[in-house]
Amino acid sequence: MDILAQVLDRVRLGGTLLFHFELGHPWNLELPARPYALFHYLSRGSATLKLEQGQEIQMTEGDFVVITRGEPHVFYSDRRAKPLRIMDIDRASSRFGVIRHGSRAKPLSTMICGNFTVSRPSFGSVLELLPPVLLLKPNADGGWLEAILRRMVSESAHERPGQRVALSRLTEVLFVEALRSWIASLSPGQGGWLGAISDPHIGPALKLIHENPERPWTLSDLGHRVGLGRSVFSARFTKLVGQSMHRYVIERRMAEAAFLLETSDEPIARIASQVGYETAAAFSKLFHRHHGMSPGRYRAAQRLDGSQGQPHGSEVHGSEVKVSD
Repeated sequence: MDILAQVLDRVRLGGTLLFHFELGHPWNLELPARPYALFHYLSRGSATLKLEQGQEIQMTEGDFVVITRGEPHVFYSDRRAKPLRIMDIDRASSRFGVIRHGSRAKPLSTMICGNFTVSRPSFGSVLELLPPVLLLKPNADGGWLEAILRRMVSESAHERPGQRVALSRLTEVLFVEALRSWIASLSPGQGGWLGAISDPHIGPALKLIHENPERPWTLSDLGHRVGLGRSVFSARFTKLVGQSMHRYVIERRMAEAAFLLETSDEPIARIASQVGYETAAAFSKLFHRHHGMSPGRYRAAQRLDGSQGQPHGSEVHGSEVKVSD
């Protein structure tokens, strides 16, 4: 089992490309808080990213950044320039296009912006495991991440049939590649279960838990299967994953139960058995504690959301806008 693929598939990963900016110095962009992750790719030029709490990041050509919690932030070539508020563009826009901002003076910068959404974040939300700001530099080998980003820039530059669908799919692949790049950069003990996947002992243990969450796993059993003693395995699991094996198994079971409630018509007692609980009462009590509602109410709420056609991601797109300071 590919754990990352399973989790990303089940949480309904989505994404949208929102804006393609052409920026002439001096320029200043102001982005408000959003209930999803925002990403920015600086395909040409340089910029300063400033977060609400004051942190500043200098970005150069080829840099890719993800604001994982959607907190307010600004980009600028000159902080004294009058800011263009993205909210003003959102209200007036109906379709994707190039937004020209600033003057025609050089240096010029180009940047694309979009979002990542996770609409079923029931299991250790992937986005919550990421740092508040994720900055990825271009790889010397010109890897897939940069190739996808440049393809998105090219795709967004000219309106063509199927453009919105193409950009949405590219955005989803972009998220996976960004995750892979981040995971590869982690040191032991970073990134929770995402970082622990690559560990030669804990990775296989996580795979066993994901494949059979209903089993009465013990530290001795799992440790033996991956070649570690009970105490060593317990300490290593907690250090790398960030929580005990017992707690991780419970979260895995609750995530599997939520998935089955939403996607199947199986009786609650049957689902309880499938995730390792002998009685529906014991399962329901733990499920309520974990999700804040009973299994029956959870299923009804999810079905109601689905019948009302809740969107998985933002459908806001920029249109051709010219703004000069």
